[in-house]
This record gives sequence, structure tokens and C-alpha cells, in this order.
Amino acid sequence: MQKISLVDFANFESLLTEEERMIMHAAKDFVNKEVLPVIDDCFEHDRFPTELIPKLGELGFLGANLEGYGCPGVNHVSYGLLNMMLEAGDSALRSFVSVQTSLAMYALHAFGSEEQKNKWLPEAARGSKILCFGLTEPDHGSNPSDMETRAKTTSDGYVLNGAKMWITNGSVADLAVVWAKLDGDANITGFIVEKGTPGFTAPLMTRKHSLRASVTSELIFQDCLIPRENILPKATSLKAALSCLNQARLGVAWGAIGAAMACYLEALAYSQSRVQFYGKPIACHQLIQADLVDMITRITQAQLLTLQVTRLKEQGKHRPEQVSMVKRNNVRMALDIARMARSILGANGISAEYPIMRHMANLESVITYEGTENIHTLAIGKSITGFSAF
Repeated sequence: MQKISLVDFANFESLLTEEERMIMHAAKDFVNKEVLPVIDDCFEHDRFPTELIPKLGELGFLGANLEGYGCPGVNHVSYGLLNMMLEAGDSALRSFVSVQTSLAMYALHAFGSEEQKNKWLPEAARGSKILCFGLTEPDHGSNPSDMETRAKTTSDGYVLNGAKMWITNGSVADLAVVWAKLDGDANITGFIVEKGTPGFTAPLMTRKHSLRASVTSELIFQDCLIPRENILPKATSLKAALSCLNQARLGVAWGAIGAAMACYLEALAYSQSRVQFYGKPIACHQLIQADLVDMITRITQAQLLTLQVTRLKEQGKHRPEQVSMVKRNNVRMALDIARMARSILGANGISAEYPIMRHMANLESVITYEGTENIHTLAIGKSITGFSAF
């Protein structure tokens, strides 16, 4: 397996600040030293490398772009770059960081009370508490407004009933940020559900062909009594829940670039050493070079597009459909590159000795979560035409 490095044909690194470069290289070094030696075994045996969580906290990778409460407060480009390098290791690692940071911690940071923030965010930033985020349901993914999870106000707080599905970190989380319709209201409200709450279970989802090194779970609520202080006071609409997804999508888009870089680097190295036809490396042949050129061109395009949208976010000038564009573009690009890389490796492309099939399988999940390719297509289509096709 090739070590991870930045694929940089257009001098992309020159567009970064010194701090951004430092964070990117710190994440790269972490992946090469800590992740690559264990990730194949984790993928094969359905195990998340929990031993790496404290190290993620020590490096400031958890809650990285949040301000205060023990969080590092780096800019959004730095956070994107570390996600890019983490997913060059494996999508499961980036997914853990995304859910911890951009979904659950962000929800607490944006919509929680001071008491809630002070209680949970410093420990989450250190990695001593694991968080998850419950929005998707068994029958409601792309249309969360139809969710069936309900909360009812009582004299003691709130009684929660329902189920969530495809929840990263769910079975190991100390806290779940859960979205439900309160008292039959169409408005959707956020709740903190702590591990050990009576009636709350988080069974592990198994038999996955994708994200095998990630903890994926259901969340089941049967008459769970939620204390009054565990409602998120500012999270009283679907817009609040969707803002968390939009926060996370940029990290997902950056991560996909990392998976593409890993596949490209593996294919490039293999083509330079694999000898076929007249004693020459296959990198000498036109069709192989054409594939490699297409791969590095699309990676470069994705880097520049994603950097621009992230800079707009930092300036408060970005639009949600721009985030939809980079998520849609980058994951499709990464999947295409994984398949081209698999072809360059021939039969070896399916071997666990190489990371290609692992990345390809993971990306089949990434293209679905945080908004499917089709949903993002329609979001962009509405923006450019003025007509909704949903």
C-alpha cells in the first residue's frame, strides 16, 4: 500500500496559508503512521480503530472548526484538508470525525444552551465522549420532514418514541443528538439522548459491504423519558437539522478528494512497476497514460472547486447549492477514479493487498449519505432554473 501524499499538479498547496498546510501535513502524517498499518485489518473484521480516538483529540481534529469550549477553532479550509487526508486513509475515519464534529458537536454548538455546551463539547473535543446524530429513519431518508419519531411533553420532560437508522457511531456513542416532531407539531426539534436512558437501545448494523471499519447502528426509542434540560433550545425546525447536514457536506466533499488521491497514487505506482509487453512498465502505454491523466485532472478540478466554495463559506458568501455541487461532483469523481484504478491494477485491483476496492466500496456509501447524488442534482437544478423538480 502506498503512503499518502498530496496529489498536486496545479500547485494547489501554494493557495494555502501556513497554518492550513501545517494541519494538512499533520493529518497526512497521522494517517501514514497510525491508520494505514491497521485499516485493512479493521475493514476485514468490521472493527473501528477506537484506539485512535484519543489521538484524534490530541491532534485537535475533533471539533476542529468550532470556536471555544475546548475546540481548536481552525478555519473551514483547514478542517476540509484534514478530512481530505483522513479519507485518504479510509472513509470510516473521516466519517467518525464528520459525525462527531460537523453533525453532533455543531448541533450542540449552534443550538444548545451554555450548560449543554460546557458539559459535552470539551469532552467531545478530547475524544473522551463519543457523539452521534439521529435524523435518518428506516422509511425516511431523503425526505426527513416526514419523520415518524415523536416526542410528547409531560410533567417530567419529554417522552420519545421512534427509530433512526444508518447512524454512524450509534452503538458506541455516549450521547445522541436526535430529531423528532414535538407534540405532533410539524416543526422538528432536537433532543439530547444520553447513553443508558431507559428505553433507548442502539443495536449494531452488520453484514455491510461498505464502511466496514465504521460503527453503523440503529437508534430505537421506546417511551424514553428525556429530561427537560436535554432539549436543544434553539433547534426548533427542520431548517436547524438541515443546517447541520450542510455543515458536514463540505467535509464529505473534501474527504472524497482524499479517497481519489489514494486510488490514483496506488494506480500510478503500480503502472510504473508492472511490466507487460516487451519488458516495459504499463505506464509506457497510451491507454494507461490517458487514464492517469484523466484521474489527475479531475482531482485537480475538485481541489480547486472545493477550495473556492470553502473560501466563500469562510466569508459568509456561500450558498447551499454550491455545497451540493462539490459533494455531488467530488464523490462521483472519486468513484470513477477508484474504478479506473481498479482497472489499471487488473486482477490485483480486487486484492486486499491494495486499497482500491476498500475505497470503492466505501464510496458507494458516501455517494448516498449527506444527500444522494440525485437529490443534490435537483437542488442545483432548482437553483439554476428557478423551478423545483422535487
